[in-house]
Amino acid sequence: MSDIYAVKERMHKMRAKLYPSYLLNSEGAYIARTANEASVSTEDICASMKNRGGYDGDYEEAVKTIRHFHLEMLYQLADGFSANLGFFSVHPNIGGTFTNEKEAHDHKKHPVNFRFQALKPMRDLRDEIEVIIEGVADTSGYIMEFLDIGTGAINETYTNMNQFIITGYKLKVAGDDPEVGIYFEQVGGPTKLKVTSLAENTSSKLIGMIPGGPNGTYKVVIKTQYSGSGSAFLKTPRVIESGFTLSK
Repeated sequence: MSDIYAVKERMHKMRAKLYPSYLLNSEGAYIARTANEASVSTEDICASMKNRGGYDGDYEEAVKTIRHFHLEMLYQLADGFSANLGFFSVHPNIGGTFTNEKEAHDHKKHPVNFRFQALKPMRDLRDEIEVIIEGVADTSGYIMEFLDIGTGAINETYTNMNQFIITGYKLKVAGDDPEVGIYFEQVGGPTKLKVTSLAENTSSKLIGMIPGGPNGTYKVVIKTQYSGSGSAFLKTPRVIESGFTLSK
């Protein structure tokens, strides 16, 4: 008599690379981060839904409907409602504290942001993913985490004029090239905002003030001539881009 073990094939594959870990009390030497790829748009998802997913409706109508759905969801969120979409939920949150019951709301002291929470169907999806480690990444520098201090959001949002903390590897902003600095570069748009001053500037941590700018989706881009040595600098700046985007 023999035992039969069911082997379940994973439905999805996710590529990742290893980066040196500088987290306190970390047992391992490396952390995994998904390999950077372009994000998909509403148009991309609708095209895949049509070509791969078997959707038999009109592509243009699908794009139009989903855009209208998103706009209506934003309208409802702005009125204080939470949105439960089956796979994840979104709810508005008011940050900061009030000194007394008569203090009026102030957007700088009490920033409004939105929190996302994965629901059971999305959490269950984790078991269907096979993670393929593609070795150690190029560690000439990387951004691990962006923290918006005012809201507590990590790698998600940014708020004008709030302080931020960026952690990672070989981040120090140094050099005399005019391009050296920290930038918030709009994805698919012309806006490029430069951080004007830093409260802390080390190889593993940068603290500064988020510059004011228009709403949109942004990448964090660091340009530096720092080579890892305090005395020797690169001839031209190297560029470090975040593998995530921030929205406002």
